[in-house]
Amino acid sequence: METTGAVLHDIPGRWELATLTVEEPRQGELLLEMKAAGLCHSDDHYAKGDTSVESLPFVGGHEGAGVVAAVGPNTPGWEVGDHVVLSFLPVCGRCRWCSTGQQNLCDMGQFLRTGARSDGTYRMHLDGRPAAQMCGLATFSRHTLVDVAAAIKVDPSLDLASVCLTGCGVGTGWGSAVYSAEVQPGQTVIVMGIGGIGIHAVQGARHAGATHIIAVDPLASKQAMAAKVGATQTFATMAEATAFAQSVTNGQGADSAIVCTGVLQAEDVSESFASIRKAGTVVVTSLGHADLDLAVNARELTLYQKRIQGAVFGASNPLIDIPLMLTLYQSGQLVLDDLITARYRLEDINEGYDDLHAGANLRGIIVFD
Repeated sequence: METTGAVLHDIPGRWELATLTVEEPRQGELLLEMKAAGLCHSDDHYAKGDTSVESLPFVGGHEGAGVVAAVGPNTPGWEVGDHVVLSFLPVCGRCRWCSTGQQNLCDMGQFLRTGARSDGTYRMHLDGRPAAQMCGLATFSRHTLVDVAAAIKVDPSLDLASVCLTGCGVGTGWGSAVYSAEVQPGQTVIVMGIGGIGIHAVQGARHAGATHIIAVDPLASKQAMAAKVGATQTFATMAEATAFAQSVTNGQGADSAIVCTGVLQAEDVSESFASIRKAGTVVVTSLGHADLDLAVNARELTLYQKRIQGAVFGASNPLIDIPLMLTLYQSGQLVLDDLITARYRLEDINEGYDDLHAGANLRGIIVFD
């Protein structure tokens, strides 16, 4: 079938709408009619050239939700009309990582950079040429073809425009606090950068029982939203946040600092490293340029027993944690609706990303007609 999607023809480049051909689903695949897609910063990393792609043209979008329009043959458990949230990390359920409770590191992730299926084939095309799908999904397309390993069936009563965020941004931020930082009741936590990821790290720290949740962002509007969902203190700079953390910990510093800035800079990590106590943890959730190297004081690393922890999807397990987050949302314990500060048509995708860079939205989404 033919559909319309937002495509990059060059890196760096701007998103352009194009007519795409989508193949019929094979065994283990679903054809989806997309209902909503999140404007995540990770897609913008490609558009800005911070991250390279292995194949062009490149159909964007890795955070989204839709309705099953067709099911591949011999694919039990799925029906036309099922409502689906997509996980940008597929889960095979069999590899070493999945079988040890680390689904976010599933071996199927090795194929995400190519935008192809695990057998090397492309299932979307543009003018007869293979079109790579962002994370194997391509949620910036009105219709897309996905592996069932990346699909989470959800309650049809849920608003897909709100819950689409759980496929990336919510789990990445929430899990960065709950799992990667291992926040405990009574602790002091700093969240650096209050965007679509950091705002959920604040919520995760609140759920984990932190006493002091310190949100750091230069924009007053984002500080205000952080306070609304659980931040106990807000500051414009890490220097202010560090000073406060030390003032409430007998000079020791924060138990953990979670880095959620839009584009990672080396100083983000060094400032966070300076803000934590002995045996504290810096969680690096942000993405930076591929050639970015980090530097911290080796003596302080060893003698203060500090830890720098990377985080993919916040170390969350998609098959378990996406339904958990939806339960928290339904029970009023997780804020989603108020965090969607702008909605765009697919035709206005570049405007959405311009607004993101201007700080005009916390989380923008595309809502399909």
